[in-house]
This record gives sequence, structure tokens and C-alpha cells, in this order.
Amino acid sequence: MTELEYQPISFKDVLIEMKDIAELMVDLSYSAILFENKDIAHEVLNLEESMNQLVYQARIQSILGARRVDEAESMSGMLQVAEAAERISNSASEIATIILKNVKFPAKLRQELPEAEEVTVRVKVQENSRIDGKTLGDQKLQSTTGMRVIAIRRGISWIYDPDRDTRILDGDILIAKGLDGGVIPFYQVAGIDVSDADDEPEDAVVSDLDRAVALMIEMKNQSELAVGLAYTALLFDNREVADEVLALDSRMDDMRYKLDLWILEAAKRISNVEYLRGLLYLSSFAENISNAASSIVDVIIRDIEIPPVFKRIVRESDEIITRVTVGGDSGLIGKTLKEASLGTVTGMVVLAINSNGRWKYRPGKNDVIRQGDIIIAKGRRDGECRLHRLSGRKQRDEDSECERTN
Repeated sequence: MTELEYQPISFKDVLIEMKDIAELMVDLSYSAILFENKDIAHEVLNLEESMNQLVYQARIQSILGARRVDEAESMSGMLQVAEAAERISNSASEIATIILKNVKFPAKLRQELPEAEEVTVRVKVQENSRIDGKTLGDQKLQSTTGMRVIAIRRGISWIYDPDRDTRILDGDILIAKGLDGGVIPFYQVAGIDVSDADDEPEDAVVSDLDRAVALMIEMKNQSELAVGLAYTALLFDNREVADEVLALDSRMDDMRYKLDLWILEAAKRISNVEYLRGLLYLSSFAENISNAASSIVDVIIRDIEIPPVFKRIVRESDEIITRVTVGGDSGLIGKTLKEASLGTVTGMVVLAINSNGRWKYRPGKNDVIRQGDIIIAKGRRDGECRLHRLSGRKQRDEDSECERTN
């Protein structure tokens, strides 16, 4: 156990780091399951040590930063957000621990994880490919393919959470996460013929297990959406979005009960129930993430003041959240989300669309974009700039940032 020691650092920087680490731990946990990789699981536990240090820093900062009652109330809201990130990281470390204890997951689950809304893939960089010898910053992979590299295997070593200055070499194995539409472009820039991609054999499994796995994927999707919407609600101080996060959490409880039932039914028909245990752990993981999202929006529900610094926390983290309005000259008007291909063109994941004053959360590929729609999306800074340009309307604050980064 690493000894905790206070370091002079701003509360803002602590919360940015906590948000980034928690999100990375979730991504790596699902990757460890998908690829049955204990090295990645070990890294999740290493990140948990870093999170413990940050939690300690956050608590000290909250004590030092409050001198009056109003300051204490505002600081309590910030501390609640920090504790939510800690809960997410704790859940991720629990998943890593059970992986290291050889708890099994159904093969069907590993086959279906790539069908989640945000998929995780593994590719080997080929010699003389477009990205061989280039840095991630040079290629802007997320904003051009929609896939974000979360880890690189180089020989026997791993590079976790690589930054824009990380250079990619042929033979590197990249683990990336993003929208399904970006998988083929990502394979192509790595120099891989898509027709050579490995096809997972399909196992014959009982129908109850099929339903349980499909529901588990849905729980994964909803829990990740809940976190994105929770930060959106705080960023824009939006009670309506906060209410949706609470509704998602309530639906998550119902899904957990249904999943448990189907797993028990499946246990009657298969000989080795050990493979079902992993599903129970994973459903708890998704539920804990959703509960943490509810804890974040509780700050809004209870009308706790959100300090202005919170906007900088969300805007300066690895994955930012943005809001754009579709202008009258936008080429997006009249297109479905599938036709617009925002995920592969910008690398941004659309969380919600407000059309004529009504919110559509987790919009589908056939939802049509209309003039005046407000799009809420998450992703990297350069992808945000592309989204702004596609919207056809200048955005005051974020547009100026885009001008400086282009």
C-alpha cells in the first residue's frame, strides 16, 4: 500500500485527474475481459493506487478551501463529484481483481462486447501503414476514425493512456475504443485488410444466457450514458438532463433484477455454472457506475451551488463534453446520424439531441438532424472543432478555442 502524502495541487487539477483515471479504469476493465488479459487487469489496480492518492488530496483541499458556510456548501458539491469518481474506480478495481482470480466470463459475452455502442478492438500495426512511425497527435485518430487508443502493447511492455506525443511503431498492438462505424477505418489506417480480420466462432448457448448477455450489454451502454449525461447536467446546470440520469439509474435497477433471473434460469441448463459468475459481477459493476452518476447529479437535485471552476474541469479533461446548435447553413440538416457519420468524421459520441425543446437521449442511427437542434456530444478537442464546423454555426466560447488549436 502506497503511503499517502499531501502535495500542493489545485482542487481543479485533482478532479480533472480523478475523472480521467476513473474513465480509463472502466475502459481498461472491459478490455481485460474482452481480451482475457491479466496485464491490463494489473494496470487497473495500479491506477487504483493513483486514485487513492487523489482522493486524499481532494479531501485535504476541501477542508483547506472552505472558510465560510457558502464556501463549504459549494465545496461539498465538488467533493461529492470526487467521491463519485472514486466509486467508479473502486468498481473497476473489483472487476480487475476477479479477473486475476480467474473468474470466468461466458464466451458469448466476449463475442457481444464488440456489439456495444462504444466498442473495443485490438489491431496490430503493419509495416509501412499510414500510422507507422507517426505520433497519435499527428494522426488525430479519434477525430478521423472515431477510435481512441487507450493502450499500446510494444513487445512485452504496455503503454497505458498514451498521449498525443506517443509514437506508433509497426508491430505495436493497439487497443482502442470508439463507435462501431470507426472499426473499419481504424483497421485500414493500421494497414490491415479488413477481410483478414479475425472472426470469432459462434458458440451454441442457451436462450436464457443469450438474453442475459444482451441485457448485460444494454446495462453497459446505459451506465456509460448515465455518466456522460451526469457531467453534461453539471456543465450546463440542466435539471432536465439530471432527471434523465436518475431515470436511467432506476431502469438499471429493474434490469439488474431481470438479469439475475435469466442467469438463474440459464444455470438450470448448463453444466458449468462458473461461467455465469462473471456476469453477476459485471452487472454489479454497471449498476455501481450508474449509481455514481446519480450521485453526481444529486448536486443539482439538491440545488447545491456549482462553482464556475467545474466547467473548466469538464472542459480540460481527456474527454470533453460540448454543446453545438445546428445552423441553417449546416450540411447536417436532413441527415440521419448514420448518414452524418459524426462518430467517424469527428470522433465525438452523441449523448443527446434537443429538437424543438424536447430531449432525445441516446439517439439512434435513424434519428434525423434538423435545423436548430442542440447536440450534446463527448470526445476530444480536435473532434469538437470538426463538429462545430459541421454545425454551420459559430459557437462563441468553444469556437475561439478551436481557432487557437487549428
